Amino acid sequence: MAESHLPLVTEWARQEGFCPGLGDAGVYRQTDATGLWVGVLGEEPVGCVAGIRYDERYGFIGLFLVRPAFRGRGYGVALWRQALAHLDGVACIGLEAAPERLIDYGHWGFKAAYDTLRWRLPSASRARCSDAQLPPGYAVVAAAQLGADVGSNQLVLRYDARHEATPRPHFLGQWLRQDNGTVELVRDELGCCRGFGRIRPCLLPDGGGAVGWRLGPLLADAPLLAGALLDRLCSERSGPVLIDAPEANPRSHRLLEQRGFQIAGRTVRMYRGTPPELPLQDIYGLACLELG
Repeated sequence: MAESHLPLVTEWARQEGFCPGLGDAGVYRQTDATGLWVGVLGEEPVGCVAGIRYDERYGFIGLFLVRPAFRGRGYGVALWRQALAHLDGVACIGLEAAPERLIDYGHWGFKAAYDTLRWRLPSASRARCSDAQLPPGYAVVAAAQLGADVGSNQLVLRYDARHEATPRPHFLGQWLRQDNGTVELVRDELGCCRGFGRIRPCLLPDGGGAVGWRLGPLLADAPLLAGALLDRLCSERSGPVLIDAPEANPRSHRLLEQRGFQIAGRTVRMYRGTPPELPLQDIYGLACLELG
């Protein structure tokens, strides 16, 4: 996938209802430049797939689609085989599957782990959170305000590494540095990160340039901290907010329902290989479905 393909692929994802974040595809490409492909028929692009190799322990397949006019001809299988070949030898591969595709992916050795729910907040207007609600010494802080000398990115990277299948400093470093997103974190009285979240503008399937917001990741040590981050990130946003949360974390279900979020879709997390042991009770929102 060349840089020139990114706007086209982003538009395909919008049309499919993926609600891609602005600039997301560029981050995917920077995470593993050899792990994204466009299928071309003659000179016409007809589909795409990402097979991101984080390291030898973990990889992820996403951004997998074929344009409607070209489906049913085997082009999707060709893209799929390309992604699997790139991830050959990786101990565990994850993906998010539409419920109707479970049998298809099962034939390739993938097994369902848990459902992922897409939640939607119709109106994003929210009061800003009050630090008085947090434990003594805790505060919600904008990462951009901390400055490089505090090392906010390093605080977040260390925290994230404890909640993922494998550390992902390259992906997350790019994710946090994107100018079109806002990152907030909770710091305790010792200056340690106890949770963080990011929100970014996204393209809605309605067309006409409709813009909403994608929130993710959202990780925190406790529901109170996750709620404070959620309130701060949603504050003063116009348009709907979307967040993808593992159903296996009932805390996220309660937190989102309390704030008026509604379930708007469902996918299934599947793995080939031994599933990673994740602290799902601390995961309130995924970074993106395309890269896990």
